Amino acid sequence: MNFIFLSHQWIEFWRSKGKSTNLASKIVLGFLMIYFLVVAIILGISLPELINKFSPGSDVIQIFNGFIFYYFIIELASRIQLQELPTISIVPYLHLKIKKSQIVNFLNIRSFINFFNAVPIILTLPFIIRIILPQYGVLGAIALIIAIISLSVFNNYLVLFIKRKSINNILYFASLLAFISLIIALDYFNLISFRKLGILFDYLVNMPYLTLIFVALAWIMFSINKRYLLNNLYIESLSEKKEIKKSANYSFLDRFGKAGLLAALELKLILRHKRSKSAITMSAFFLFYGLIFYKHEYLEADKFITMIFSAVFVTGISILIYGQFMFAWQSSHFDGLLSLKMNFEDFIKGKYLLFNLSSTLIFAISTFYAFISWKLILLHFVTYLFNIGVSSTTVLYFALYNYKKLDLEKGASFNYQGVGATQYILMIPIIVLPYLIYWPFNAANMPYAGLITIGLIGLIAFSLQPLFVKYISKKLETKKYKIAQGFRE
Repeated sequence: MNFIFLSHQWIEFWRSKGKSTNLASKIVLGFLMIYFLVVAIILGISLPELINKFSPGSDVIQIFNGFIFYYFIIELASRIQLQELPTISIVPYLHLKIKKSQIVNFLNIRSFINFFNAVPIILTLPFIIRIILPQYGVLGAIALIIAIISLSVFNNYLVLFIKRKSINNILYFASLLAFISLIIALDYFNLISFRKLGILFDYLVNMPYLTLIFVALAWIMFSINKRYLLNNLYIESLSEKKEIKKSANYSFLDRFGKAGLLAALELKLILRHKRSKSAITMSAFFLFYGLIFYKHEYLEADKFITMIFSAVFVTGISILIYGQFMFAWQSSHFDGLLSLKMNFEDFIKGKYLLFNLSSTLIFAISTFYAFISWKLILLHFVTYLFNIGVSSTTVLYFALYNYKKLDLEKGASFNYQGVGATQYILMIPIIVLPYLIYWPFNAANMPYAGLITIGLIGLIAFSLQPLFVKYISKKLETKKYKIAQGFRE
């Protein structure tokens, strides 16, 4: 039966309208996957030498075991962003005498054959053969391989389950993000060290039967995922009537008038479509971007010039990721918007309001960086002002030159639809301008004066938003038909 499903999907692909575009994207994606797999092979073969180079004199096996959990935490975070749900046109099969378990098994088997499940094997197998096998024997090596495969299987079906549950309730998705964030924070502040948990794998190679624990975890997650699919594989649950939901009300936006109403409508658009939800998810992950670049030695020496980029990125990530496709988010119904008696000034005010609220929320959340240093709160505050003043206006202006349509039902992973030169050009002033402002003060050894200047420029630009609204709305009035024509293509 699985071969029949595969043949039907093969026929469906070649008969689809956009097969040439899909084929080209799959070829590019295939080359990228081959490249990363080759890198993984090279890295796996040279892993013992790399460990000796960066940690001379240490126990190579202990270092390797200590980083296994780190790898799978990173893999889990990556799967959330990049792993797509396996899909199949289910409704036609439900009318036939085909067991639902066969359909579910096909979906589960298909989901297991992916890039993420291949990487840990390719990455660790050379090390296990070269180092673990001679020292701990065949049983120890096989036990470690099975444990690694089981952890990968666990991650695979956990992400699929959470993504399926999140279709109806985004709290599941938020809970997983919060869990990963908590783990990263606990490890970063040395409250829990995952490197020390590598002792579990030290026990494993000595007592191979312990690998049954990892197999059991993978089987439990697989069974939960399978049970959920079996319980929800009904025509009634897949019908369009089921998708009709009561519109959510965002009463806190009512005070902003028509602009607040338009912002509320856009919030509903964001939460109901895969592409926009993916953008929000990416924004949540980049909140922790600063942990890579914020170093104690930079903070002690007030070297803010090395941290401005990450601060702009953290506090303005929602503007950068979501705003780069403005007004393409409305591309499927842009003609309908033009037919309404809508004031373009209210339309642009709604965009500004959405940017300002999202940046304010992200700035409030990012105050956890105060645990590292109070200086980061100052850095985030001035870049927050810069983003709501300068970045938001820059994004909306360049949106006037974006004519590429977006399919909101497709995920953001390896999806370059709607990406053009505009997206790259608008990043230049947002990234370069803070450095140009700060550089003279840095040369004069006045770091805090430079930060205050960045904040003041952002505040001035924010106060001039009414003028920007009028200018951008007038430009939109003159370019609306050109933009609409681009969205139709």
